[in-house]
Amino acid sequence: MRRDVDSWREWDREHCWHPFTQHAEWGMAGEEVVLVGGEGPWLIDAEGRRYFDGNSSIWTNIHGHRHPGLDAALRTQLDEIAHTSFLGFANPRAAELAKRLVDFFPPGTLERVFFSDDGSTAVEVAIKMAIQYRQQSGEPERTGFISFENAYHGDTMGAASLGGVSLFFDRFRSFGFPATRVASLADLRTLSAAEIASTAAVVVEPLIQGVNEMRPWPVGQLAEIRDWCDEQGVHLILDEVMTGFGRTGTMFACQQESILPDFLCLAKGLTGGYLPLAATLTTGPVFEAFLGDRDRTFYYGHSYTANQLGCAVALASLDVFEEERVLEGLPARVEALVQGLKAIVHPSVHEVRYCGLIAGLELRQESGERFPGEEHMGERVCLAARAHGLLTRPIRDTIVMMPPLCSTTEEITGACEALGAALDEA
Repeated sequence: MRRDVDSWREWDREHCWHPFTQHAEWGMAGEEVVLVGGEGPWLIDAEGRRYFDGNSSIWTNIHGHRHPGLDAALRTQLDEIAHTSFLGFANPRAAELAKRLVDFFPPGTLERVFFSDDGSTAVEVAIKMAIQYRQQSGEPERTGFISFENAYHGDTMGAASLGGVSLFFDRFRSFGFPATRVASLADLRTLSAAEIASTAAVVVEPLIQGVNEMRPWPVGQLAEIRDWCDEQGVHLILDEVMTGFGRTGTMFACQQESILPDFLCLAKGLTGGYLPLAATLTTGPVFEAFLGDRDRTFYYGHSYTANQLGCAVALASLDVFEEERVLEGLPARVEALVQGLKAIVHPSVHEVRYCGLIAGLELRQESGERFPGEEHMGERVCLAARAHGLLTRPIRDTIVMMPPLCSTTEEITGACEALGAALDEA
């Protein structure tokens, strides 16, 4: 086994290219963790060490690793077929999943589901649909989008053009869709009539921005944005890639302010964190604008659109929400997370921000100033946390804590204590 672990690390260093990773530094902070197993909210490395999955494997895992219901759904589907084309063909699991998703919303609202692969492509689908809808509805001048400063909507070119994190997007800014960025609802209301008249849609992460160091929006802002869009004849695209499927305490974040978008983008937790699958939901009127001549067709798709394995495990995940009454158990878990993070007493803790089971603990110098970037303080704390059985990642110097929804209150409290110990050491 030792030889295998050494070989995996060697081959990884020689041949793999990791996302969001500076490979000139890869492996310098210690041996890479090679993950080989999991159980519930726990991950197991190749040397048998156990770690609490503190960011749900990059915000994807919902019901834990190796959930028996999800595992069984995949095995059952494998006995039928793993994948067939959705281009010109249907499959039972996709039809069932589309019906289950639209049933979360009132009849006559979000009625159509377009499947893709991940969060970025779910957003890509929405913005391309929004543009083509305007072209086919007598408003071809509406080609722009309004997004928010420090937003993150994915890394494909269209989605990236809406992002507001300069480190990720500035070098690609001139290649995507035109976007106007605003910092707040007040900024939105000051846009000129000409800017609004050229806008197809507003795109926003509801309730909380993720990559912007876990920053919640003011309560009520989402409903006001919906009202503004209605007044201006602008579509609303909600990016619920992170916030969907119970993360904020309700199945979808938009439900907390009782609003519905024109496009709803889902991914990450859609399959419980098992397989890549995304869905873009939209309304009947949007769908009808694509009916008619062949040139009105939405010519966009992916090889693995509506993959049966992904749809099967997504259906199983929705079953678990019902059978295990997941949403009912969230308030106690949210309270454990909030209290656990607030119990971390250290002069470098600047602020704890949270929305449901999404939280960020920001570190700063005692003066309130940020740590110098070259200190990589957030990374140092997360590396120290490994020795205490916690795996997570920072966004700059904000430590993300986003436990799987299946975590017990004791496990969440223990993870927060591990973070506190790591902070003392780092």
